[in-house]
Amino acid sequence: MDNALEVERLSVDFAGHRALDIVSFTLPPGQLVGLLGPNGAGKSTLFRAILGQVEHTGAVRVSGEIPSYVPQGDTVAADFPATAADVATMGRFGHRRWWQRLSRDDHAAATAALETVGMAEHAGCTFATLSGGQRQRVMLARALAHDKQVILLDEPMTGVDSVSRDAIAATIARLRDDGRTVLMSTHDLSDAARSCDRLIFLNRRIIHDGPPATTFTPEVIQAAYEGAAVMLTRPDGGSFGVLDDAHHHDHGSVHGHSHAPSHEEHHHP
Repeated sequence: MDNALEVERLSVDFAGHRALDIVSFTLPPGQLVGLLGPNGAGKSTLFRAILGQVEHTGAVRVSGEIPSYVPQGDTVAADFPATAADVATMGRFGHRRWWQRLSRDDHAAATAALETVGMAEHAGCTFATLSGGQRQRVMLARALAHDKQVILLDEPMTGVDSVSRDAIAATIARLRDDGRTVLMSTHDLSDAARSCDRLIFLNRRIIHDGPPATTFTPEVIQAAYEGAAVMLTRPDGGSFGVLDDAHHHDHGSVHGHSHAPSHEEHHHP
């Protein structure tokens, strides 16, 4: 199999509602791909289908075994009595039979993963005592310890502090440079256009798929977000971003970026 991930005519229905409609794409090794679309577009459903967690029609082919996965938010309860090292080590369970104990190499892999995301000094901290951004970095370390060719990241930057954001972004870039394939959903379109090799706009079906130069256009964004978006214009006029479901976002945090737009204008179809 030459591609790291192949999705062919994938459809998902929930109680008569079509959540994904004949979605097809292939991802080669060593590519960072942004998965973009409004809330309810099916991004998380697509991840769950790739992981085999929901019934679907069509085919999913993955190079190697099940991908590593970092879902939205914390999947480990904040009051779970485990340390950051314990959570990172959970990524090694898939490398052992249920009756086998984790080896020294497994623990070393978890430690290395924590070092990669800048959380080694917090390895002994209880998960509940970590900030949201730190917990997200630990969850990313768990995925790194899983050590798979394909990595699925469901909005990894949401709700994290600037230090964690920079650490996560650096880790993602390193994974791509190491030849891993990263499929990352995000609401930060401008950042995705800058950092990703390719953008897939999804709204139950593939709206557009290609490099940012051809996909990050007003026409594609209007089609994907169905006109319900806030257009953010930059001082140089050369690029823009869109926030869907804007009442769920803090506009102050957007303007706080070094690449912040100078003003907002509502865009109508």
